[in-house]
Amino acid sequence: MQTKNIMIVGVGGQGSLLASKLLGTLLVDEGYDVKVSEVHGMSQRGGSVVTYVRFGEKVYSPVIEDGEADFIVSFEKLEAARYVNKLKKDGRVIVNSQQIDPMPVIIGAAIYPEDILEQMREKGVKVDELDALKLATQAGSAKACNIVLMGRLAKYFDIDNEKWEAAVEKCVKPQFVEINKKAFELGYNS
Repeated sequence: MQTKNIMIVGVGGQGSLLASKLLGTLLVDEGYDVKVSEVHGMSQRGGSVVTYVRFGEKVYSPVIEDGEADFIVSFEKLEAARYVNKLKKDGRVIVNSQQIDPMPVIIGAAIYPEDILEQMREKGVKVDELDALKLATQAGSAKACNIVLMGRLAKYFDIDNEKWEAAVEKCVKPQFVEINKKAFELGYNS
């Protein structure tokens, strides 16, 4: 099997590390060799956070180079645009439609770019956009955006949803399992 590459990108505090743990757990349980690498920017200050998840028969490096990502799962629109150069020609971006202003925008030194996702589409990028915040809130917690996005990613995998839910049970604290299962289901079915 050819190695598959997934990038999970977002802003500190959005749960990208839990999402990568969930994905890594699922893929190990499926028998793949998995490498996960986390790159923290100013994550505790709302800065960019990137996680690489690579899996296949044998994976030697955790790093995804430009043009290698099969999927980019982005928790925020600007982060999707920031890393689109990592995407394969036939890759796909799964993106939360939420806008989180970075510090330069907050302090008035920059303006949040308009129509980011439309610009990506015009360049031929396959963009799968959803309002993960709305669905997470519907599931019972705005913090479950990460699992909503994992549910959407699951649509592109040939792995039973029960196995994804088993990974949720392994990775999430027991008191939050049901909310996260609902978030996964809403992301998958949206």
